[in-house]
Amino acid sequence: MAERSTAAVDVADNSGEQPLTAQADQSTADGVAQNRERDTDNDEAQENTGADGSAMTSPPELHSGHKLARRYRLEECVTRLDGFSSWRAVDEKLRRAVGVHILPADHSRARSVLAAARSSALLGDPRFVQVLDAVEENDVVYVVHEWLPDATELTALLAAGPLEVYDAYQMVSQISAAMAAAHREGLAHLRLNPNAVLRTSTGQWRIRGLAVNAALRGVSSETPQRTDTESIGALLYAALTQRWPYESDAYGMSGLPKDIGLIPPDQVRAGVHRGLSELAMRALANDGATASRHESACTTPEELVKAIGEMPRIRPPEPAFTTPPEYQRTTYQQGTYGRPTPHPGVTQALPTPPPPLQSRTGKALKWAVSALLIAALGLGSWQLADALLDQDKRSDDTNRTQTTDGDDKSPKKPVSGKPIAITGAQDFDPFGSDGSEYPDDVDKVYDGAPDTYWQTSYYASADFGRLKSGVGVILDLGKSQQVGKVTVSFVGDTSVELRAASSDAGAQPASFDGYSKVAEGSGTTVTLKPDKALKSRYLLVWLTELPVQADDGKWRGRVSDIKVTS
Repeated sequence: MAERSTAAVDVADNSGEQPLTAQADQSTADGVAQNRERDTDNDEAQENTGADGSAMTSPPELHSGHKLARRYRLEECVTRLDGFSSWRAVDEKLRRAVGVHILPADHSRARSVLAAARSSALLGDPRFVQVLDAVEENDVVYVVHEWLPDATELTALLAAGPLEVYDAYQMVSQISAAMAAAHREGLAHLRLNPNAVLRTSTGQWRIRGLAVNAALRGVSSETPQRTDTESIGALLYAALTQRWPYESDAYGMSGLPKDIGLIPPDQVRAGVHRGLSELAMRALANDGATASRHESACTTPEELVKAIGEMPRIRPPEPAFTTPPEYQRTTYQQGTYGRPTPHPGVTQALPTPPPPLQSRTGKALKWAVSALLIAALGLGSWQLADALLDQDKRSDDTNRTQTTDGDDKSPKKPVSGKPIAITGAQDFDPFGSDGSEYPDDVDKVYDGAPDTYWQTSYYASADFGRLKSGVGVILDLGKSQQVGKVTVSFVGDTSVELRAASSDAGAQPASFDGYSKVAEGSGTTVTLKPDKALKSRYLLVWLTELPVQADDGKWRGRVSDIKVTS
């Protein structure tokens, strides 16, 4: 297949780059390497020609300490090739680390790099490393992007071995969903490799260099969706096997043996998850290599997202608990507690003899104190008995108006305020074109982590650009049960309705009309309490008005946490 072989050459050549100086090696040891722009090609690192054969202009002569726009101070050069350089820098205005790509303004690809950076910045999807600035000044073009000090490249993760099944599943799910969203906006990556994929300390996967990395190297494709899909398949293959799915070695991993072709991951390494193995082959092969497994190929990230959704969901591993130490029994002997029994034959010290008998004065004082205590106890007992008799009389008077029998067995009221577990959630966009809103992130609304969230697509105004009445999340409580209130936490002031399916609904309603409104509110933390008793299995948290998010300036809703109580 011509397309796959083209992608193989483009990706397999990415074997990493040589360190620029001894100082670069030291910075790697200091932890800087996890954010290095290492997605570069040694074969492309030539002085005068680029990947597209165009003439290259030498990169501007810059040095550590140089400032761009009197704001971005260059700290360390991490890449220098193909007429451009990449730096770790500091934004002195906001006091944060950033990354900067720099190339001459007369570079043959300067215009395309600026256009790619500005298009990527407009996407505003947090699953991508964000472009913060794209400027041409003083005969140079530079692109400023986020620098993630707590993130680790997939290359570094795979150096320690294949990923666990759940981690590989999360990686391919999040990367596929992110690239599907990018392609819906007309953006492609074309350089998606282990150096461009990062995992943050919270477990989220993020993609670096959307559109920009390809523009810097002059890479293009007539079938961008197929190219990115095959790259995702290669990432999954590597995550499952710690092998690169082409003959050439790359990214610190060995390639496949020559002359055997592309073989499934579960034939490369024992214990590979069968479903993920087939998924990798569906993304990588489009020439009949998967026909033996009766699975159709995935040629777009959207098809890959659909295929993942059809798989049985892979659950996270159960937490491992250490066995507590064995209970140590203590010995008990006559007159001894908590002290070990002496070894037979060991002579014990005799107890200290009691003090001499008290004098007559001491005895008299002792009897006097005892008499006073007895008198006080007697007086207190008499007062207590009198109070109880008085209370009993009042109780009899009150109960005269009531008729009871000894067999009164009234049912107890259910305990309110008890947490109700959410067993599943699904995004709900019945009025949208494709009927989905970031489905792979919807479980974050009940994962208990306040720093994660599910979000909507962005819109031109708070009322969804007048395109629809809202979007939401359907909660599955496992069974029909009494619902007292639902507490929803948002990122930004959001208007929301609580809707519920009928208590006898045998299945999750697929239409908006299957849910009745029972409460509404607005704010960043909204408590939705039905006006009357509510019993249901399926609840719909329906967003009706969106806030402007500070990080991208777009109208979108973000739900960070939902709790249901009885």
